[in-house]
Amino acid sequence: MFQNLLRPTLDLAVAGARLRPWQPADTPVLAHHANDAGIAENLRDVFPHPYSPADAEWYIGFVSEPDSPDLHLAIEVDGEACGSISVLFQADVYRRSAEIGYWLGRQQWGRGIATAAVQALCSYAFAHFDLVRIYAGVFASNPASKAVLTKAGFELEGRLRNSVTKGGRTMDSLLYARLKG
Repeated sequence: MFQNLLRPTLDLAVAGARLRPWQPADTPVLAHHANDAGIAENLRDVFPHPYSPADAEWYIGFVSEPDSPDLHLAIEVDGEACGSISVLFQADVYRRSAEIGYWLGRQQWGRGIATAAVQALCSYAFAHFDLVRIYAGVFASNPASKAVLTKAGFELEGRLRNSVTKGGRTMDSLLYARLKG
């Protein structure tokens, strides 16, 4: 039962979209959608580019580990996994906080899918776990992600000046958060 709690399937408010556990059969489409420089440029360096089928296979194996305390789900649109969303639970004095991260394949941009995914997963996480806060860090140069978070009920809490270096460029990041209730 706890396993199913950590790997839910959630229908989204956008037609044909849902969140679901990753499956080994998703490897080719994950590699296809993730192998986009426009996605990688807005994510941490741990997200490789180019993104190979071997990277996809490793990732699906990693997020499918039964001992994983975090939520890692595929964003599925019209029956195909075309993005990813995760909630990473924090520890120690931050134990009632979690970080959310997500990306979506280019073909699905501008349809409200990422916003619906963030809203659904936050609602689920607040309802099923002892969380009071979900936060996200966004590169200041990423207006689309800022819009997703704002539409999903997050508020800008601060600007961390010169806090990230990506592609040889040091820039600000923005801290957004949504509180329970």
